[in-house]
Amino acid sequence: MYSEEEFIQLSGIQHFTFCRRQWALIHIEGQWEENFRTADGRIMHENAHNVEFREKRGDLITVRGMRIMSRKFGVSGECDVVEFIRDEINGVYIPKLEGKFRAVPVEYKRGKVKSDDCDRIQLCAQVLCLEEMLCCDIGEGYIFYGEPRRREKVIIDDELRNSTTKMLLEMRGYFERGYTPKARRTKSCNACLLKKICLPSLEKACSVSEYLKSALEEDP
Repeated sequence: MYSEEEFIQLSGIQHFTFCRRQWALIHIEGQWEENFRTADGRIMHENAHNVEFREKRGDLITVRGMRIMSRKFGVSGECDVVEFIRDEINGVYIPKLEGKFRAVPVEYKRGKVKSDDCDRIQLCAQVLCLEEMLCCDIGEGYIFYGEPRRREKVIIDDELRNSTTKMLLEMRGYFERGYTPKARRTKSCNACLLKKICLPSLEKACSVSEYLKSALEEDP
């Protein structure tokens, strides 16, 4: 079990999946640069994270900006939206609510559906936190994509849980070591918000020790 001082941020999963080095620069070294995509995504999440908004429609209660955490994995963050659906058979008791409810997280994304598992893993990590906090089992969640403006249902199966757990453990390993991976130039570097800070092209340059060794070996 981890203490709150040791927690890492669930939001870092997006950065970690895109590039391990980008994640380390942001979450270990504290580097950051804003661009249009990050600003647009931030505004979208600020709207989704209106913690004063709570809506009740029949057997559905919608809560935004819900703080979540897992002491088991040492992570914390916020759910964009959690829908509590009344279910007296499969639900659990929720503080300040009458009856039993199922919790269903909804993650908001500004772009289109991705071909990789990045968004699904982030949603699953939220599920792991909610299950630990509420002592329940959650079998599904949703991702709302801004460009098509529709929800995609995600089944939280064993394969997705294993992938999520593996990634969280890898992130913790880097974080506890304070390790920032070296840059490896790829096509994705052009879209990286930290490309001016990361400077992967400098990895081709020799190190200080290599330079001194070369200089000392030169003929006078």
